[in-house]
Amino acid sequence: MLNQGLQQQGLRQRSLSDLLPESLLTDLALIGVFAITIGIFAQISIPLPFTPVPITGQTFAVLIGSAALGLRRGTLGSLLYVGLGLMGVPWFAGATGGLKIAVDPTFGYLLGFIAAGAVVGYLAEKGLDRKFGRTVLLMAIGNVIIYSFGMGFLMLDLHLSIGRGLALGVTPFLLGDLIKLLLATGLLPGAWYLHNRLTRGREV
Repeated sequence: MLNQGLQQQGLRQRSLSDLLPESLLTDLALIGVFAITIGIFAQISIPLPFTPVPITGQTFAVLIGSAALGLRRGTLGSLLYVGLGLMGVPWFAGATGGLKIAVDPTFGYLLGFIAAGAVVGYLAEKGLDRKFGRTVLLMAIGNVIIYSFGMGFLMLDLHLSIGRGLALGVTPFLLGDLIKLLLATGLLPGAWYLHNRLTRGREV
């Protein structure tokens, strides 16, 4: 079980998912639900005429889910989403799936989801999701990772300059990602605040 070692050491909860009862079934359910959630948010997709990269809800789902689940669950959930999508599950943006996605200009963003899931999950376990300012930094780091993978692959695939890569793979999405970031920075610290209040109430 993913968190058994932590519990044996008597450590406090490191991610929001650690607040749930520990079991292998819980682990598998959270990983599966996370992958499905990313797939659902991927269908919130708005194509843009000037770039192959659509506006989607995936980034929000990946970042907030990874922070809530922690390093191992977050990474495994992102891997499951990408892996099953490549195997043919039609839950990438636009209800697409299959190995053909691996040569699509947007494939780098999917790789970025896995990398961001690992890093954001790890940093959340270190407490970066518990205060507003730190959560802003956490979400910004996650976005930078996704953009780096996404824009890098886009540039290689389409033979773009850095300027064109930014114009097609980053700039059109900054405002939307800022809104997602602010929403996440309210939800995550808010959940921890509510948990701490309830816990103190039971201890009184």
